[in-house]
Amino acid sequence: MFPELKNDRFLRALLKQPVDTTPVWMMRQAGRYLPEYRASRATAGDFLSLCKNDAFACEVTLQPLKRYELDAAILFSDILTIPDAMGLGLYFETGEGPKFKHTIRNKADVDALPITTANDLDYVMKAVTTIRHALNGDVPLIGFSGSPWTLATYMIEGGSSKDFRHIKAMMYQSPETLHALLSKLAKSVTAYLNGQILAGAQALQIFDTWGGILSGPMYQQFSLLYMKEIMDGLITEHEGKKIPVIVFTKNGGQWLENMASIGADALGLDWTTDIGEARARVGDKVALQGNIDPCVLYAGKEVIEREVENVLSGYGHGSGHVFNLGHGIHQYVNPDHPKYLIDAVHKLGEKYHDPKFDDLDSLNGL
Repeated sequence: MFPELKNDRFLRALLKQPVDTTPVWMMRQAGRYLPEYRASRATAGDFLSLCKNDAFACEVTLQPLKRYELDAAILFSDILTIPDAMGLGLYFETGEGPKFKHTIRNKADVDALPITTANDLDYVMKAVTTIRHALNGDVPLIGFSGSPWTLATYMIEGGSSKDFRHIKAMMYQSPETLHALLSKLAKSVTAYLNGQILAGAQALQIFDTWGGILSGPMYQQFSLLYMKEIMDGLITEHEGKKIPVIVFTKNGGQWLENMASIGADALGLDWTTDIGEARARVGDKVALQGNIDPCVLYAGKEVIEREVENVLSGYGHGSGHVFNLGHGIHQYVNPDHPKYLIDAVHKLGEKYHDPKFDDLDSLNGL
């Protein structure tokens, strides 16, 4: 069906298999910091038109790969596709981010929501297949979704929030209502991600962007529990290959042991967590992804290279590390600067891996 994969360094690292150097990709690597992305968005008319047209989604997914020697592509889409498919009316206002025409505030609202299937988001599945073919096996394709908790924050607040007062009020005053919503979302996310696997995604990431706003007990009950439900329902192997899954909870470094227990292959780290300490705590169970401060990319080449070395040395020798930013790349970054980071990771990363790395295609089904 698809061309043979030529660079599987990213997949190997997620499975803690030997690699020749540390692989790297960047969250939001296709985005507004690239002039070619801004041109594509202007041609499409708006952000949602980019997401819902497979030709545009493919075009912008490939843009950073034409500039940089990245080790993975990530599907160009949005985490709020599922709430949109549920009928909440997603739209974007300039300078204000995503908004919904309809919000979820009570049990009746939750009861009225459908559980979505992959067929309800066929434009995403079409984009995945289109991108996978266009990649021609150069690098793997990452599919993704928001976590149930993160999706629920937008659905209940009606958009972005600073205090999350509506969802937290529901969490404490009507927890059964919130659990009912999260249950529907977990089922929808599971079907959505499985659909992406069948369409061609070779790895997955669950973005739990707002899990870190919770207290420890609430994180367990309202975020982690539902990500575990998703993990339990995912296709684990497709086309004879293991499908690795990354779970990323921003500001979740205090819960790494709990996160490592749900069955994910890797944990994403933001820049507030020391990667060496994280490896000591959970590195025998999962791979780690991250975690340079995205603002480092505002600096020049020497500073970027220094900070790359700090992260690489912090993780230390051996596989199981995928280099990434601690969150998405910022809009105003000079598009020349990511190349400094990516080249530095590949060059400086070599010394942290076995120089005798050879053909390992027979390992673990890869």
